[in-house]
Amino acid sequence: MGRIVVLDQNMINMIAAGEVIERPASVVKELMENSIDAGAAKITVSIEDGGRRLISVADNGCGMDGEDLVRAFEPHATSKIKTGKDLQHISTLGFRGEALASITSVAQVRAVSRAKGSAAASRLEIDCGNKGTLSPCSADYGTTIQVRDLFYKLPARRKFLKTTNTEMSHITEHFTRIALSNTNLDMTLIHNGRELCRLTGGQVLSQRIADLFSPEISENLVETENSEKGLHIFALLGKPDISRANNKLQYIFLNGRFIRDKFISHAIKEAYRGSLEPNKFPVIFLFIQMPCEDVDVNVHPTKIEVRFYNANLIHSQILGCLREKLLGTSFETQAKLPPATAPMKAGQDNRPATYRSEKIADAMAEFFKKHRPIQTQQQLGFRTKITDTLKETDSAERIEKEKLNAIQIHDSFIVTQTDDGFIIIDQHALHERIIYEDLRRRLQKDKLESQKLLYPESFELTDTQADTVKNNTELIEKLGIELAPFGPGTYAIQAFPILLTNAKPLDFVGDLIDLLDCKGPALAPERLLDEVLNMAACKAAIKAGQKLSNGEIEQLLADRETVEQASRCPHGRPTTIKFSKAELEKQFKRT
Repeated sequence: MGRIVVLDQNMINMIAAGEVIERPASVVKELMENSIDAGAAKITVSIEDGGRRLISVADNGCGMDGEDLVRAFEPHATSKIKTGKDLQHISTLGFRGEALASITSVAQVRAVSRAKGSAAASRLEIDCGNKGTLSPCSADYGTTIQVRDLFYKLPARRKFLKTTNTEMSHITEHFTRIALSNTNLDMTLIHNGRELCRLTGGQVLSQRIADLFSPEISENLVETENSEKGLHIFALLGKPDISRANNKLQYIFLNGRFIRDKFISHAIKEAYRGSLEPNKFPVIFLFIQMPCEDVDVNVHPTKIEVRFYNANLIHSQILGCLREKLLGTSFETQAKLPPATAPMKAGQDNRPATYRSEKIADAMAEFFKKHRPIQTQQQLGFRTKITDTLKETDSAERIEKEKLNAIQIHDSFIVTQTDDGFIIIDQHALHERIIYEDLRRRLQKDKLESQKLLYPESFELTDTQADTVKNNTELIEKLGIELAPFGPGTYAIQAFPILLTNAKPLDFVGDLIDLLDCKGPALAPERLLDEVLNMAACKAAIKAGQKLSNGEIEQLLADRETVEQASRCPHGRPTTIKFSKAELEKQFKRT
């Protein structure tokens, strides 16, 4: 007798459920997507025990009559596609017809639906594939599906479910994704009888983001939009200040469907290059619209991955759109001061908070007392009589004589007044950005101008390092560095770029060779050049702890106005922190 048997349909559905129904959140996703496809304007999701005990999704969509309700739970039963051609033009979230059959094979399901125009609703109950009798009932228009005791007949699957909080966090994530791409929907999420979230239909996207995440995130987003080559891109780009340690706040939607895609993720990373520190991930809400025939959404059971027919076009269009906006936007870091404390009431002891606020106020007062010129104090409205105090110090006399609008503190930072407060500049980070952009501009025209060294500096190379030099001869020459053999296993630096005079030639060339040896083979030429320029700018820039003359300070501030991204160094660190006058007045209890 043969050993091969044909599995029964319920066993097939249970196996399919292993791919489609990973956890309670998967059920929520599938049911909510069905509600959206049914044209619902309102969806209510009710959860008990993180989805173990109950998952209920109720909508006011088009509903189903009794015949369709019974057929909807059959394997691969769908109203979305009818012929093979339809697979090339999928515009709905669901289409494969396997979700409902998979869910009913691993849980107790009760479905109630009433179609528009029907006098009564229909009810159907299914217990792990055992379908009950269809019966009439009373219900509003739309569909409600209740899923109880998920995986109760599959203890091996059920024991792999996590804690209630963990499973609920996954459900909330799927709820959030659908809420972001469907701002027209009225949506409610309830857990164990407690309302967690209620969203009003017709919200603008920024308001929905504020409700789902926080006002801080919503207020720190920059909008960009572009339509070209059949691709429409709309994005809300998070400012660098709200970047994260992971990519969980990167939401990408294609034709209303949440997706993950390596090409798009890479485009986002490249767009933010130089605006963020390397270990940070930007916050972004990206919405892409394109013809359905240009993308295949039928490549993954959960439909979270897609395949583009022209992935390079998608990558370049998204990168260009995002990077153009980021390069044209100044991202000054706003200082975050502790909230000013209220006056102490009788019998109230809030000394720690008050003490902290007073220390900040004292530090600021001491700063202005010692460093700010008389003229600037008056411009800020501080009518204190500190002339005599200032004259007691050499630095004060020097400041008065020179009527400077900026000063250097700790030989590392520059403080200068703005119209509505003042800013503190990291001199090294800002000079890095200035040099970096200057290098890029010059290299776009020709190689860097160099000068011969009076005494060539020699260094030894291993065979591997010598090969690296030979393989990158064009890049090294483009940087204005002239290397020549100087004996067995030895090279000499004959010329060095003028722009990098602050860098030590021998140290710079050594680090350059190490960089080319380490990253060169793995990076595209343009990206490799960028890495080299980052290193060059860092080594040539003014250092922290370096005393600057008034002329150097003025030149640095003047150059700041000529660069595109003055608010960030090439490595993504902030160059400037802004303090508002209004915030200072709060700290000094003036308001």
